[in-house]
Amino acid sequence: MLFVGNQRGGGKNLALHLMKEENERVEIHDLRGFASDTLAGAFKESYAISRATKCKQHLFSLSINPSPRETASTKDFEDAIARAEETLGLSGQPRAIVFHEKAGDDGKIRRHAHAVWCRINTEEMKAIQLSFTKRKLMELSRDLYIEHDWKMPRGMMDVHSKDPRNFSLAEWQQAKRAGKDPKEVKGIFKDAWAVSDSRAGFANALAERGYILSKGKRGHVAVDFKGEVYPVSRWVEIKAKQVRAKLGGHADLPNVEQAQATAAGQVAYRLKELHAKQARKERVEKLKLAAQREDLRTQQQLERQNLVKEQMARKAAEAAEREARLRKGLFGLLDRVTGKRKQTLEQNQQEANAAKVRDRQERAQISQAQQERLNTLRQTAETAKARHTAIKTELRQDYQWLMPPDPPTPEQRLEAFKTRRRNQEQSRTRSRDGPSMEM
Repeated sequence: MLFVGNQRGGGKNLALHLMKEENERVEIHDLRGFASDTLAGAFKESYAISRATKCKQHLFSLSINPSPRETASTKDFEDAIARAEETLGLSGQPRAIVFHEKAGDDGKIRRHAHAVWCRINTEEMKAIQLSFTKRKLMELSRDLYIEHDWKMPRGMMDVHSKDPRNFSLAEWQQAKRAGKDPKEVKGIFKDAWAVSDSRAGFANALAERGYILSKGKRGHVAVDFKGEVYPVSRWVEIKAKQVRAKLGGHADLPNVEQAQATAAGQVAYRLKELHAKQARKERVEKLKLAAQREDLRTQQQLERQNLVKEQMARKAAEAAEREARLRKGLFGLLDRVTGKRKQTLEQNQQEANAAKVRDRQERAQISQAQQERLNTLRQTAETAKARHTAIKTELRQDYQWLMPPDPPTPEQRLEAFKTRRRNQEQSRTRSRDGPSMEM
């Protein structure tokens, strides 16, 4: 069954919509917790209660539609509504159930239902919080399709169970760390069973999640890229007789070893793609860091040139200032006689020496700062290289684990033995003859 639910106000409009005469038949199946025996009166009661709270969307409306291919009984609808009520946390709330019978595009009369709850908890006088309703209703819908053995729309398959053939690098690493959750695996098998109506459909649905349908010793099994074997009847939780009825014989299916090789080969191909992608990413990052390093060197050269210009201009200005202190003419002669000129010269020399130390320190500081920035960039490049190397090594090892090299043939072993013997003979000959004296 498919569920579509939403919070809403506007009880009057909702009641009019549910009682429209465009349907072949409208039936108020149940009114629970309301004093009124009409939809309009029941929703007015809900609105009146909500006025004591700040809640404007005091109703939760849910439509329940069975698959067009299947027929659901009244009990099926009641069970689905009760489970939705419990899932959403609306147990015991005032509720209305309305059945509609309507002709489809093919002219066939089909039945669907609407359930509407009052969200106001009268004991606490506040609205019941409804979170993640879409996800919860989707999970319930999937469970109902599987339990009733109805064919489930493919769009309802669990999107979180990804095909390992399409893993990203992060997803592959996470899958290796986390392993497989039996509950998740069981959900994959049940989803595949529910969306398929033939062996080909079931095999394709499993393949989309990385499992290959094959023949086991006692019946149909599925194999993943790690070589683990999953009996279909056990993981779908049905009898082997039902599996045979839907899938037919299994003699023409690949055996477990062939299926494992196929699954492993598919994932190994993806690992090679990830390895090549990582290598491309490394090259791009390397070029980017090289460009950054070149830009930094150009910038630092310009900084040093500007510092030299600034120091030369300052040196000239300070020299002129010191020269101006030495008076000329009669005052200069007086300064020589009194010894003041000597004091000025000593002061000028001290300031000139201090300026040299200052300029040298400035050049050292900028040099150190520039070296630190270069070292930081170099460290970034080395870290990136180490990271890329580690990832590529990991992917290469994973590939070798999935696709181990073939054992050497007898001819290859014989040739390797002859090569070792020749090397040993050459080594013994060199030892007898002693070191060569040729220059």
